[in-house]
Amino acid sequence: MIRKLLQVAIVVAGSLALGGCPEGARTASPAKAPAAPDYQSASTTPIPPAAKIASVCYKDADLVVIRSRMLHQELVVATLQCQSPNGTRAFDTVFKSYLSKFQPELSANAQSLSTLSRTKRFNVDVLVTEFSNRMAQHAPVDKDFCSRSLRAMEWALDSKATSLALVPPPYDLGPEMNIFPCSAK
Repeated sequence: MIRKLLQVAIVVAGSLALGGCPEGARTASPAKAPAAPDYQSASTTPIPPAAKIASVCYKDADLVVIRSRMLHQELVVATLQCQSPNGTRAFDTVFKSYLSKFQPELSANAQSLSTLSRTKRFNVDVLVTEFSNRMAQHAPVDKDFCSRSLRAMEWALDSKATSLALVPPPYDLGPEMNIFPCSAK
């Protein structure tokens, strides 16, 4: 008797479970969005009044140097953090393509960053480490961390992205690190 009840319960539970399935199972993946610079997570750090940051703000050309290195460090961290289901690094191939495309610009950026560090009096190694550490802090709390980073790499590899200046970093870490643009006059 108990065996019959158990069999009926299993059949009923299975029927209820299948009853929740839609008529036609959707097996096709959603359409992939075209490469575009629309992935950046907005900073929540407010920009102080221009008068308070006038002596420490960054001109547009300096911000290009800083943001290019920020982008690079964020992509390095994403390449190390994001894994395939089998545990391998998911972005190795696309990251190598990014490095290949932007190697000359990355070399020039390193020199420009060194020059800027002397003008603005910061340590390049500390800045780069801080970019990496802050990026790594986003991995466990942002469910879109890997997809946002992949979108950044895909945009960087798109033919419309002809320089690093056209590729925003996945996270704008500048404001939280007191890197603010000078106000336009």
